[in-house]
Amino acid sequence: MELGFFAILRRDLLLAFRHRAEIANPVIFFLIVVTLIPLGLTPEASRLAEIAPGILWVMALLASLLSVEGMFQSDYRDGTLEQMIILPQPLYLMVLAKILVHWLVTGLPLTLLAPLLGMMLSLPEAGYIPLILSLLMGTAVLSLVGAIGAALTVALRKGGLLLSLIVMPLYMPALIFGASTVQRAVDGFPVDGSLAVLGALLAFSLLVSPFATAGALRVSMHG
Repeated sequence: MELGFFAILRRDLLLAFRHRAEIANPVIFFLIVVTLIPLGLTPEASRLAEIAPGILWVMALLASLLSVEGMFQSDYRDGTLEQMIILPQPLYLMVLAKILVHWLVTGLPLTLLAPLLGMMLSLPEAGYIPLILSLLMGTAVLSLVGAIGAALTVALRKGGLLLSLIVMPLYMPALIFGASTVQRAVDGFPVDGSLAVLGALLAFSLLVSPFATAGALRVSMHG
């Protein structure tokens, strides 16, 4: 049975679309929480516009965190993960395929939904393009970093809290620069610097995360 990069990618995408409810959970969480913000704080457009960049980014982060725990869980339960580890093919490539699937079914839908929710929060027009660009890169960083925590806690029965404690500090740079990108655009400042930092975070995560995740999986399975 072929378990290379494209085989894992195809298999996990097929499984994800067979379990569409699990895909929808982070998106529904994102939608519901952002929708409740005007009801819980204030419906005043000017006030909502001030907090919109931070709210959208924090909720996107939490929605991504909600789904990252299951990245390796099903493969661990049915024994596929152990087979992946002992195969002669590079584990980091198979891990990268699983991370890519997580981003495609979680990060990308959140990014596409964000402008609609930005309208609900009265986000100024200048913030929409930076919001999309920052979330495209930022949610990919969240998936890459979250995979490390998911791998470290995959063998634990209730590892959700520990996973949050592990990855939340590592999520902070993406959150800070992602939200500041949108805020700077709204305030009329250039966003090139913030986007460049997000791009650097993405490049570094892409370089390090698959190898770190593969090592964490080996430790969790055989440690």
